[in-house]
Amino acid sequence: ATSPPQSFVRDGLGYVLGALEHEATLSGLYEESSEEEAADDGRLDEDEEKDEEEEDLDMESLDGAQEGEFQEEEDEEVSMEDTSETSEEEDVEGNWEDERKGSRKLPVSPEDCGSYKTSKAKTSSEEKSLCHNTTKYVPPSVRRADEVMDDKKREELGRLKKTVKGLINRLSEPNLASISGQLEELYMANSRKDMNETLTDVLMNACVTAAMMPVRLMMEHVLLVSILHHTVGIEVGAHFLEVVVRKFDEFYRSDAEGKECDNLFALIGHLYNFHVVHSLLIFDILKMLVSTFTEKDIELILLLLKNVGFSLRKDDALALKDLISEAQNKANAVGKKFQDQSRVRFMLETMLALKNNDMRKIPGYDPEPVEKLRKLQRTLVRNCASGRDTQLRVSLESLLNADQVGRWWIVGSSWSGAPMIDSNSTKTQHKLPVGKMSSKILELARKQRMNTDIRRNIFCVLMSSEDFLDAFEKLLKLGLKDQQEREIVHVLIDCCLQEKTYNPFYAYLANKFCEYNRRFQMTFQFSIWDKIRDLGNLSSVTFSNLVSLLAHLLKTKSLSLSVFKVVEFSELDKPKVHFLRQVLYTLLMKTDVEELTSIFGRLADNPKLGMLREGLKLFLSHFFLKNVQAHKSTEEASLLKERVELVSRTMQAKESRLKL
Repeated sequence: ATSPPQSFVRDGLGYVLGALEHEATLSGLYEESSEEEAADDGRLDEDEEKDEEEEDLDMESLDGAQEGEFQEEEDEEVSMEDTSETSEEEDVEGNWEDERKGSRKLPVSPEDCGSYKTSKAKTSSEEKSLCHNTTKYVPPSVRRADEVMDDKKREELGRLKKTVKGLINRLSEPNLASISGQLEELYMANSRKDMNETLTDVLMNACVTAAMMPVRLMMEHVLLVSILHHTVGIEVGAHFLEVVVRKFDEFYRSDAEGKECDNLFALIGHLYNFHVVHSLLIFDILKMLVSTFTEKDIELILLLLKNVGFSLRKDDALALKDLISEAQNKANAVGKKFQDQSRVRFMLETMLALKNNDMRKIPGYDPEPVEKLRKLQRTLVRNCASGRDTQLRVSLESLLNADQVGRWWIVGSSWSGAPMIDSNSTKTQHKLPVGKMSSKILELARKQRMNTDIRRNIFCVLMSSEDFLDAFEKLLKLGLKDQQEREIVHVLIDCCLQEKTYNPFYAYLANKFCEYNRRFQMTFQFSIWDKIRDLGNLSSVTFSNLVSLLAHLLKTKSLSLSVFKVVEFSELDKPKVHFLRQVLYTLLMKTDVEELTSIFGRLADNPKLGMLREGLKLFLSHFFLKNVQAHKSTEEASLLKERVELVSRTMQAKESRLKL
């Protein structure tokens, strides 16, 4: 029987090792414990020193393969020769030996020893690798808390979806205001991300069906999105638009037989109708459809042009004209391949009617429902600070690649579409001119007598803007109210008239403000009246700039010819005659016949402007038709005469119709 180490015997712990059954493990423990005791204490008894000397002598004489057996025999000899211990130690040792004799002793071969060492090393390496590969331990209490949180979140989202779905199911034109108000409260009480996803999911389930959605119902749903887009934030409309465009692209590329693609395309069109998205996206989709030009594409083009065609013509007539010419070329090239030529012919006729501004040739076109809902929209978002500047000017490619390059059209979102300039020298060179420019602008504002903070801010925005759209957005974000807002018009006209040469920037910006709200039209009209009354005191440059500005506003229908009703045609002086001749000549010679008829037709529609109509007809016949050959070339004189007769007939026809 093997004896325990002396340190265990000395401390009275020999009985602990009796619980171990395998002898290899026990011998390993003996060796490790004896080595640890030798390293820690640094001292051994005389008997232990003798044992170590005998061990060394025996180990030198033994063969390496029988090392395990001789180790056990030495331990037995040591235990037999150890007679110098106290009686207590002998009793403990005797008890230990009795216990070991009672247990079965298994022989251990050298091969078993080697395999045991190898398996022990392999097991330890496997344990180390497992320790490195395992993830962080999560206690059960934390796991249960996470599961409870997930269940709670899922339950909250379910309640939220149920509430939103109930509101959408009750949606109609009369209760649109109350439902939009309740949804705004939900946006305030919940996460915007959860609300955007829930609202978009409910609206998509309601509007995107296999059957064609009723137009009126779809417009009401889109109008709700537009109101929330203006009142809550542009991320509402941006999220909805991105989901709709992605779904449309998915259904368009798949050969689905249902009307989901048509419904999605109508949703995009109505989002443009209610000023959520800019016409840029609509033209991108139309160009894509024209480029492929299949029967499905023709149906989608007809659907969109019927819904938003005349709005596109108003916003960007040049782009629509290019699109129509491209569609005509495509129809001539591949139109013969279609079995049913009537659809292609009908599409081309619709495009031609749009080009000629002829609503009668488009069957089923009724702008009244859209206009009625637009008036409701203006009523509901009137108190909101945002206006048409909230339109998302985003392209089709940007929406489809939003996950890769980011969403630059949402404030706070990241974007990786363009490389950043990180050169320190470039930054320094860019910053210096800005500081100099700002000081120059402030000095210029002082010279132009911009003596209040509001006028000074408006002036600085006008001078530092990139283009008229940038200026329009920045001026709206100043948040001016009532009388303060009128200062925009006064400063704009003053800056336009002070330019040494006419700058059309101010005219386009003025046109943008007149389109934005009627109150700007009235302010411009009153300001123009003040300038007309004071024509005799204007310099030649100021006079010329005023003529060009007013001619542009009349051409774009931002102002009507009623602006001349302050002119007393019976008491005309030289400055007023000169002013009227220049404005009317520019209007007659540089405007299309259709637009010219529309401009003078608007004047004739109002029976209260009978004196103005008579005065204009008299002025045109006296100052334009008489002696016209003396000052103009033959071609120009004939064209001018033709235009004057045209507008005279237009006013006369309208007038006779009113009398009847």
